[in-house]
Amino acid sequence: MTGYQRPIFHTEDGTPVPAVSIQEMREVDRIAVEDTGPNLLQMMEHAGLSLALLAIETLGHEWRSQQVMVLAGAGGNGGGGICAARHLANRGVDVLAVTTDAPARAGGALGQQLMALGEAPARIISFSDAFDVAAAGLVIDAVVGCSLSGAPRGSAMALIRAAAAATAPVLSLDVPSGVDADTGETPGVAVSSPETSGAVRRRQETLGSAGSGHACP
Repeated sequence: MTGYQRPIFHTEDGTPVPAVSIQEMREVDRIAVEDTGPNLLQMMEHAGLSLALLAIETLGHEWRSQQVMVLAGAGGNGGGGICAARHLANRGVDVLAVTTDAPARAGGALGQQLMALGEAPARIISFSDAFDVAAAGLVIDAVVGCSLSGAPRGSAMALIRAAAAATAPVLSLDVPSGVDADTGETPGVAVSSPETSGAVRRRQETLGSAGSGHACP
């Protein structure tokens, strides 16, 4: 794009960090997992803990008395959300995790996170079970994230619609589900979330100031 300037973000200590595209972010992840570390589970653990702490901050002083509903997809985004659910449950938060697929069928990093959550004082159900999003004091959206490819369908679409219907604050991991993190476009149903945590926490500011976006700082 002619005249496009890559947005620059700054860490808390003032270190400049250039924004990157989804493709570039995937290459960064690949190098970390295959060559330098941290590995996938370590990165997921950091993301989940950061998300849990941001959830507590969002809830404020009443965080111990609020229910947090985690809507988790089948990929890495869902794994990060399930990890956050465990950290919240272990701190005494009433947590309900709702997954796009039956928890018993999950494999890989998501399966490991679900096994760990099973040892915590949290409830885990599938999207096909009855749940009331209105009962939540905070909803964590960890359905799709940066892996979006076209309009969400099936169980992912159902959970995104649930998040979109929530009256409580919605906190999205990486990027609101259903939103293309590079362009800001929504090819189908999408979550409208003013708060995000993780690799694209400042996506909205990027798209608002630059017009088009390399949105994964």
